[in-house]
Amino acid sequence: MGLEHTYALIAPAYDLFLRRATAPARRRSLAQLPRRDGQCVLLAGIGTGLDVPHLPANNFYVGIDLTRAMLKRVPRTAAGLALVQGNAMRLPFADASFDAAVLHLILAVVPEPKRCLAEVARVLGRGATLLVFDKFLRPGEAAPLRRALNPLSRAIATRLDVVWEEVHSAAPVLEVQSDEPALAGGWFRLIRAVKR
Repeated sequence: MGLEHTYALIAPAYDLFLRRATAPARRRSLAQLPRRDGQCVLLAGIGTGLDVPHLPANNFYVGIDLTRAMLKRVPRTAAGLALVQGNAMRLPFADASFDAAVLHLILAVVPEPKRCLAEVARVLGRGATLLVFDKFLRPGEAAPLRRALNPLSRAIATRLDVVWEEVHSAAPVLEVQSDEPALAGGWFRLIRAVKR
């Protein structure tokens, strides 16, 4: 079963499982968006729009997701939010077209996280901010249970074996400014980077 079909099936229950657990980390991450009016911000893998209630006003947001079933659940309350059905690993946007990007719980979902990050780096302008919230193993971390469960988890919805430092190697133009633990004893991390 492909990613699009899997997330179409789980869309109705997605918010039930993730809203409460991830809201504080989402708020912390999005509070780091630069406060300049009129920025164009990419929300790659917007899903059902769990970030929408925490978005600062006065920006223009473009949310992209592979799955129409997820996009249908995005709250329409936010002014300045455009939705696009598309692939985060092949973004349909020009180079340097965004002032900031948000990757919340997407790098561990896409089949090719390096390609996704490289695409986001491509569409960011120089000096643009990238905010990442996801689950990552540390380099060299054994994590035998997570690695053992990964084939099943990956087939259903998400990977458990993604290492941020390996993914980041695909986009060296992104300079990490901060990297903080967020949930589950630091397995989930909040990362802020700036495009050089």
